[in-house]
This record gives sequence, C-alpha cells and structure tokens, in this order.
Amino acid sequence: MKRADYSDKTIVIEILSQSFYDNQSVNYIINHQRNKNEIAALMEYSFEQCYLFGDVFLSDDQKACALILYPQKKHFSIKAVWLDIKLIFKAIGILKVLKALNRESAIKKLHPKIDMAYLWFIGVLPGWQHKGIGSKLLSDLIEVKSTENLPIFLETSTINNIPWYKKFGFEVYAELELGYKLYFLKVD
Repeated sequence: MKRADYSDKTIVIEILSQSFYDNQSVNYIINHQRNKNEIAALMEYSFEQCYLFGDVFLSDDQKACALILYPQKKHFSIKAVWLDIKLIFKAIGILKVLKALNRESAIKKLHPKIDMAYLWFIGVLPGWQHKGIGSKLLSDLIEVKSTENLPIFLETSTINNIPWYKKFGFEVYAELELGYKLYFLKVD
C-alpha cells in the first residue's frame, strides 16, 4: 500500500467509478442512476476532499484504492466550497441538493464526535475483485490507523459486504433507512 500522489487521481477515480457503479448509496446521491460521468464527478469530489482533509491510498498493484477522511481536520476553505459547487452541478443536480443535504445530516448524526479515520470509499477494479487485493488494503489500513490510535468508521449499503468487514473486526453500530438500508460500522 502507498499513499497516492495527486498524479494518481485519474486511476483512483477510475477504480472507484467502476467499483461503485451499481452501489445503492452512490446512485441515491447522483442526479441520474448509473450515470458514469456523474459517478466519476462524485469520485473526483471525494478524492479532492480526502486529498485536502485525509489520505488517499493505492494498493501496490494499483488495482484497489481507499479514501480516508479525517472529519476532525475539515475546515472552511474556498477550495472546499468550490468543490461543493462543482459536485452540485456535475453530479447531484440542483433539484437533489436538499435530498443530499438531508441524507448527509442524518448520517452525521450517527457519527460519534471523536477523532476518527472515516473510510469513505474502498474499491477494487471489478476484474480484480475476490483475489485478496481489497483484503490486503483494508488490513494495511487497519494496521496503520491502529498505530495512530484512530478508530475507523464507515458505512455500506451492500449487505453482502458486512461479513467481509466483520472478518477484520468491524461491528455494526447503527442502521439508517433512506429508501435503502445504510449500515454503520466501526473498528477500534
């Protein structure tokens, strides 16, 4: 695993766009379901946010990546506002802004107010899934954050992913109904 450079942005967006193409939570937030350009815009936004206020990691073979956000480090900046505006126009759409804001507010209410590593996205290129690449990346992330004494929090709308996360010590601590079920997990 390596920390991604800004020059890795294209590969990170590609990995996440392909990995989350059919994801309920992603498709709930974008303007048109399964729109590749809107999904890519959401992943670009997420990359930029994590590059500013977190970490971006790539597997050594560049087939998997993870975006970590440190909510405790987020602060107002002109760049962050500009990223929000671009997200609205390139992915969410004006008519869905209120829906997106309400969703994010409901999610944040279920996050504890502690220092954490928020695993926003972890993805593996579809042709490389089920080969241990994502498991190695997640294991490495847990080890790094453990040495930093930061618990890892995440959400998933994919119930089939829960047993995989549990293999790494994650536990479900909350659920949220949004027209689909969102599961909240953590590992200390």
